[in-house]
Amino acid sequence: MPKKTHTVVVGPFLVNCYLFWDTDTREGVIIDPGADEEAIEYQIDQFDIEPRAILLTHGHGDHIAAVAPLKEKYDLPLYIGAGEEGLLASPSANVSAFFDKPIVAPAPDFTVTDEQLLSVGGVKLRVLSTPGHTPAGVCFLEEEEGLLFCGDTLFAGSIGRTDFPGSSHVQLLESIQKQILNLPDSVVCLPGHGPRTTVGAERTSNPFLSGGQYA
Repeated sequence: MPKKTHTVVVGPFLVNCYLFWDTDTREGVIIDPGADEEAIEYQIDQFDIEPRAILLTHGHGDHIAAVAPLKEKYDLPLYIGAGEEGLLASPSANVSAFFDKPIVAPAPDFTVTDEQLLSVGGVKLRVLSTPGHTPAGVCFLEEEEGLLFCGDTLFAGSIGRTDFPGSSHVQLLESIQKQILNLPDSVVCLPGHGPRTTVGAERTSNPFLSGGQYA
C-alpha cells in the first residue's frame, strides 16, 4: 500500500516534524513533533490523516515540545528509544534549560530497541539504534519505500552535534557507519533539520564520512 510523507518545519530551531501515513487507510504516525502543535494539527486535517502514534528519534527539547498537546488531543501512544526516557522529563538533560525555555514531555508508553519492527498506524518501520547525538537515539527505517527518518544523527553534508550532555562523537560515527552506511545508496534520509539527502550522497560527499574510512 502506498505511503506518503509530509514535512512540517516547526519551532525556532526549524525542526522537521514528519507526518507519515498509508494513503489507503489514512492511518499514520507523527515523528518528532518539536513545536507548533497547531501547525501540525492543521496539516493532519488538510491531509485527512488519522494519527496512531508519536515516534521520537531522540529526546532533545527542540524535538519534543508539541508531544504533550498532540498526545492528549489524539490520545496517542508515545515511542522512544530505550534509555532515552530521562531526557523527556529533564530540561537540563534535553538541553532546553540552556535556552531559558524548559521543556518536558510525558513519559513514553513504549520504548524501542535495535532491529525492532514497529507496525503502527498502517505503516511498518524498523528501529535502528543510533546513539551518539544522544545516549539512546534511534532512526526509523521504512524498508519498502527506502526511507530513513534519521533525526539528528545525520544531515545533508553534516552529522549531529556531540557537545551536549551524554553525547559522543566516536559513538555517533560508529552508529552512522554500522546502521546507515550499510544501507543501499538509494535510501532517502529524512533528517531532523534541513533538506533530505541519500545514503549514497552522504557516503561520497559528507566531509565527516568521506575521508576514506567510511566510503
